[in-house]
Amino acid sequence: MTEPGGAERLVFFTDAVVAIAITLLVLPLVDAVGEAVDAGRSATEVITGNLGQFFSFLLSFAVIARLWSAHHRLFDGVTTASRRVVGLNMLWLLTIVVLPFPTEMIGGYGEDWFTAVLYIGSILASSACLTALSVAIRGRLVGGAGSMTALLALALLVAAFVPGVRYLALLLLFLAPLVERLWQRWRPDYWAA
Repeated sequence: MTEPGGAERLVFFTDAVVAIAITLLVLPLVDAVGEAVDAGRSATEVITGNLGQFFSFLLSFAVIARLWSAHHRLFDGVTTASRRVVGLNMLWLLTIVVLPFPTEMIGGYGEDWFTAVLYIGSILASSACLTALSVAIRGRLVGGAGSMTALLALALLVAAFVPGVRYLALLLLFLAPLVERLWQRWRPDYWAA
């Protein structure tokens, strides 16, 4: 069952939820200012004492912005939304809303194995939801959704099993354009044309 105009309402709702989630990322840094003042620390110590939180904030801001941008492109021109699309979109939103939690863990636990796996796993879940949305909306993978999900799965395995790599495994995402070109070249319908 689909509702005319339902996709537009879904996108507006999604944009609002993503805006809230991205805003929540900065709250630990705001709290750090009050804590520093109460402890009598200098303004520069607010920055130098919270470098891990700044790193995690910037990383997650970029991740959520990238995921939102992919979502925005996916819904471009869509006018109706089936229950399946609404359900998958809500699942995707859950992954976005949860992301500030592992982000805060990065600030507190840094290079901890579990924290890195939880963080990358959260991004992987979000990407997998976008991949499923791509198939539900367009009937096929759109805009490299499958390659990003595959690279995130590889990054998760590398972070989990290669000592010392942790968040550096996310650099594998820079291979996405190459993987997408290879996929486009080797898919069955490429050779039929």
